[in-house]
Amino acid sequence: MIQPGQMDAASKSGVCGCCGALRPRYKRLVDNIFPEDPEDGLVKTNMEKLTFYALSAPEKLDRIGAYLSERLIRDVGRHRYGYVCIAMEALDQLLMACHCQSINLFVESFLKMVAKLLESEKPNLQILGTNSFVKFANIEEDTPSYHRSYDFFVSRFSEMCHSSHDELEIRTKIRMSGIKGLQGVVRKTVNDELQANIWDPQHMDKIVPSLLFNLQHAEEAESRSPSPLQAAEKEKESPTELAERCLRELLGRAAYGNIKNAIKPVLIHLDNHSLWEPKTFAIRCFKIIMYSIQPQHSHLVIQQLLGHLDANSKSAATVRAGIVEVLSEAAVIAASGSVGPTVLEVFNTLLRQLRLSIDYELTGSYDCAIVSTKIIKEHEERMFQEAVIKTTGSFASTLPTYQRSEVMLFIMSKVPLPSLHHAIDAGKAGENRNRLTQIMLLKSLLQVSTGFQCSNMLTALPSSFLDRLLSAALMEDADLRLFVLEILISFIDRHGNRPKFSTISTINDISVLKLKVDKCSRQDTVFMKKHSQQLYRHIYLTSKEESNVQPHYEALYSMLALISIELANEEVVVDLIRLVLAVQEIAQINEDNLPVYNRCALYALGAAYLNLISQLTTVPAFCQHIHEVLETRQKEAPYLLPEDVFVETPRLTKSLDHLVPEVFFRQSKISEVLGGSGYNSDRLSTPYIPQLTEEDRLSKRKSIGETISLQVEVESRNSPEKEERAPAEEITYETLKKAIVDSVAVEEQERERRRLVVEKFQKAPFEEIAAHCGARASLLQSKLNQIFEITIRPPPSPSGTITAAYGQPQNHSVPVYEMKFPDLCVY
Repeated sequence: MIQPGQMDAASKSGVCGCCGALRPRYKRLVDNIFPEDPEDGLVKTNMEKLTFYALSAPEKLDRIGAYLSERLIRDVGRHRYGYVCIAMEALDQLLMACHCQSINLFVESFLKMVAKLLESEKPNLQILGTNSFVKFANIEEDTPSYHRSYDFFVSRFSEMCHSSHDELEIRTKIRMSGIKGLQGVVRKTVNDELQANIWDPQHMDKIVPSLLFNLQHAEEAESRSPSPLQAAEKEKESPTELAERCLRELLGRAAYGNIKNAIKPVLIHLDNHSLWEPKTFAIRCFKIIMYSIQPQHSHLVIQQLLGHLDANSKSAATVRAGIVEVLSEAAVIAASGSVGPTVLEVFNTLLRQLRLSIDYELTGSYDCAIVSTKIIKEHEERMFQEAVIKTTGSFASTLPTYQRSEVMLFIMSKVPLPSLHHAIDAGKAGENRNRLTQIMLLKSLLQVSTGFQCSNMLTALPSSFLDRLLSAALMEDADLRLFVLEILISFIDRHGNRPKFSTISTINDISVLKLKVDKCSRQDTVFMKKHSQQLYRHIYLTSKEESNVQPHYEALYSMLALISIELANEEVVVDLIRLVLAVQEIAQINEDNLPVYNRCALYALGAAYLNLISQLTTVPAFCQHIHEVLETRQKEAPYLLPEDVFVETPRLTKSLDHLVPEVFFRQSKISEVLGGSGYNSDRLSTPYIPQLTEEDRLSKRKSIGETISLQVEVESRNSPEKEERAPAEEITYETLKKAIVDSVAVEEQERERRRLVVEKFQKAPFEEIAAHCGARASLLQSKLNQIFEITIRPPPSPSGTITAAYGQPQNHSVPVYEMKFPDLCVY
């Protein structure tokens, strides 16, 4: 018997006239699932009959779906929402029950009904349609669909994620439904190559910003203090948590070729909403990304960020600093996979940004040719530069030792230094640019070298790197010298002893420092044989600088102490003692006219180091001599001890001209006591003199010239021909002026002579030229004959002849290296 509700439905359908019994069976079965009162819900027994019919006759599924769709669309239009819910429930049950090849046709009707619900302005219908779609998304279909499209659903779900409904509860529900819908679309399409490619930019540009919007909204909500009611509601899953879970799932499914399309919308979203400047949200986003993607794809994210940094090279410093901070955090998470195959390209990009920032800071404009409308703040550029330096260190910490060494050599090659192969900018602006560039690059190098552990110093400090690094130690800028010392210390300190030498003092018992001391390895011995004199020379020259302050002397002390602990054998210990005694002589002789503080600091530095090395060598007589001098200084001249010099307010004297000999460490005494313990006394008694190199000539420093004059004076003091040499000519302004004028005149004469020679060879007859050349050739031949005669027939020895073993007279020939050759033959 036909129910009244069915008669009403049949009459409204108008398909089979007034005779319901003649209607198709599938329609009668569909009509029977709807009760008279929609509040009674789905008629379960009739639903079971419909399900059985659909399973028995799967070819009817498409018609069942079409008829249900027709009824749902009609009920939506008539606002009969109870029947709409019943229709969707029936559709869900049919979808879950029927897995066959014909389900594709049924799905088309189903998606059509879901789309109809999503188009509705009623939030409940939107949520109902989303829930049905999510159930459908979890079904694994047996056969693929070639023509199905999800473009509408991506757009609509993304729109729901941005809902701005007036009521908070409804707005939250709509947003959560939108996120669930996007999650369903991803699950349905991401692994099916025959479906629409969800990784296309047109889809990613909608999905990713929608998820980020909900994450961003949570950041704003969390910034306010939550009420107790809100705290209780937080126990439920929020749109933020759901959006984060969906984003992680999306990124976790991303293959190598899809990473770029997934990351680019993130960067654009952060740009559009100005989220780089607070940088908290940006860091959170990229933490989610780095932890979600496959580890082997980490370097792709880093490359995207570096490219974005280049693209924003003319943005505000705060924006660039935010990007760099994100880079730093991402590098730490990605660890060894962060840099990828292009190691140096990463650091090249960072150093390029550093140089651009320095130019912006000096010029005040992002474009030198055009007057910029943006105001560049120096302190913001400085903050950006510090962020780049920190990020450089973060990247370097993820690298293996060999790559880290390459990076340090690469950074050092970028430092502008005055050398034959490295031109520097001229002029006042050029000097400022060079100085800032040098400081920032050396800061970066210090950041990279911090924590660097290498058992082989030859590998850690190759000659190409050490030469350039020590060249910077000869610069006049005090900050540059300090950075060089700190970098060298970070390399030498391989056992973490540096903090124990942070303050300079004459400690009575160094055992309280608990120093970690290992025996000097063979590689370290080879390194010191190759580079020790180079290191000593730079320590010596650095200690002479008038611009030195307390941090410089502390760094020098740390370096001397660490060399003694990490790299010292007996020969190195002897050389270090000679070096420190030479430093004491700098303060004692004071040829550089150093201030009283600098001289007292050098005395105190020598006292602290000799006190340390005497306890390390454990030679009683040596320790006694050092202790005696320290006691004398404590009584007679406490201003020569580090406890009075290296304090906030140094306690100094006005003059150091009347010091008694007992306050000085004597080289002869030290040589005597250490020589008795097996040390090389001859070497100990020889004063240390730094060697002059080409590097010193190029540095154009006053102290280098004075070092040369000191060396010449010491040599002349020991020379037996001292009395025979003529007194040096006094150099005055007039003599310098005359020398300059004379040199100009000589150049003019030389130029004129060359012109005449060229003119002669161009215009003179051949016979005259041949005669001139023949005369010169004969002169040269006569000189060569004289040389050959001297070489073949050596002069007799002063003692005449000596008798050989068998009584035959034998001439005593002079070795070639002792012969006196004419000046013409000396090259």
